[in-house]
Amino acid sequence: MKIIFWFPQTDASAWLHGLARALPDAALREWQPGDTDPADYAVVWHPPRELFGVPGLRAIFNLGAGVDAILAHEHERPGTLPGTAMLVRLEDSGMGRQMSEYVQHAVLRYLRRFDEYALAQARREWHVLAPHPHETFTVGVLGLGVLGAQVAQAVAALGVPVRGFSRSMKTIEGIETYSGELHGEQFDAFLDGVKLLVNLLPATPDTESVLNARTFGKLSRGAYLVNVARGTHLDEQDLLDALASGTLAAATLDVFREEPLAPDHPFWREPRITITPHSSALTLRDEAISQVADKIGALARGETVSGVVHVGRGY
Repeated sequence: MKIIFWFPQTDASAWLHGLARALPDAALREWQPGDTDPADYAVVWHPPRELFGVPGLRAIFNLGAGVDAILAHEHERPGTLPGTAMLVRLEDSGMGRQMSEYVQHAVLRYLRRFDEYALAQARREWHVLAPHPHETFTVGVLGLGVLGAQVAQAVAALGVPVRGFSRSMKTIEGIETYSGELHGEQFDAFLDGVKLLVNLLPATPDTESVLNARTFGKLSRGAYLVNVARGTHLDEQDLLDALASGTLAAATLDVFREEPLAPDHPFWREPRITITPHSSALTLRDEAISQVADKIGALARGETVSGVVHVGRGY
């Protein structure tokens, strides 16, 4: 079998070496612009449109859970993705633990009001603040896929109430779940009384700017926002307005509409916004290679694999 690899700004040789060990019978090459030789599989991250013109592709493996960069090519020019090739995303591969730790940290930071202590320290003020009661610090998780379900359960282990929302109904032990269309009755019921909202939705046209003034207004007043999904989910001006009005107390953002975040972006000047550089869950090379290799092996044997993306839905 022939496999092409594309992952800019990384050590391609380490990835290719790992894939060669996991798939010793495969012919591997790092794809370069202008390469039109046939291949059976592509293992990629943020590939250019030209790569999809390689003939013979049976499957495209995305080295991450989010496939929006690939689907953007298809939405801009329908037919970009080969009709014979399935699109397969990574499922966890070490990201679930990282994401859970990130969100747990944010929950504890706001629950114990460490964010406010940091602001007080900057002002050289000594004040003791009562922590929020656990029983009323309801955390809502938007998106209950592989990562979302893990995050919801990890947060519940902290002893706070947790509820989750997804398009289709999910059952997760210890989690109160809601399902339906965004901005429908179930969505509003999910948001009602939430003190901290975590966004883990896939990036699709339906979820564009879902973190907006309407959504913020349904939460408990003075709620917190944690966005670890995609920057396109957030209406940036609505967030700034919500912080100014007290609708939201603070936000932790790991993703942005334009990355890196521009030095003159107003988020840098808002002390109630915590910024991290899209680092909440990084792709771990060994785990990713093992998962991709297992799935390529299964496809070569004529078996089905999980993680196949429905291009029309976007996840």
